[in-house]
Amino acid sequence: MSTAAKLDFARLSLQDALDLAILIEEEAQERYHELAAQMDAHDTPDAGRFFRYMAQNEQKHGAELAARREALFGGSPRTVSRAQLFDVEAPDYDEARAFMHPRQAMQAALRSEEKAHAFFVAALPGLQDAAVRALFEELRDEETVHQQLVLTEIAKLPVGPDADPSDYADEPVAQ
Repeated sequence: MSTAAKLDFARLSLQDALDLAILIEEEAQERYHELAAQMDAHDTPDAGRFFRYMAQNEQKHGAELAARREALFGGSPRTVSRAQLFDVEAPDYDEARAFMHPRQAMQAALRSEEKAHAFFVAALPGLQDAAVRALFEELRDEETVHQQLVLTEIAKLPVGPDADPSDYADEPVAQ
């Protein structure tokens, strides 16, 4: 992962780790909002609603991390930046499809939660600071909880085939 090459995990402080975690949540939240807007443009409101639901979850987790960071470090400036990460938890841009069924949206979210879990697992061996290690273990475990949340939503869907995108295709018209 290119992110690991840009970050020296062995030198990561607890403040840096919290800032990194907040940035990861912010990136994911923004991407979910972007995907929801795409779904709105394609008149697939159910998938858009699910992406907004995921954005709310990312916002909530980011706010919890930000409160924790504020309690520990006050307003001290960040020393890590968004430029040091890309797509750690955010869904890939190409996940969105015109006329996406909610199941497809949920599967995209599940892949994102799995990707975030893998990021934290991969970072653990390089961590030297015990507090940072504990935070990354907590974040890894939180991603497992998020995966369960998405799987629970998938299980609520009715059994049956997903919508076929060709059902929504416009008929050719003469020009």
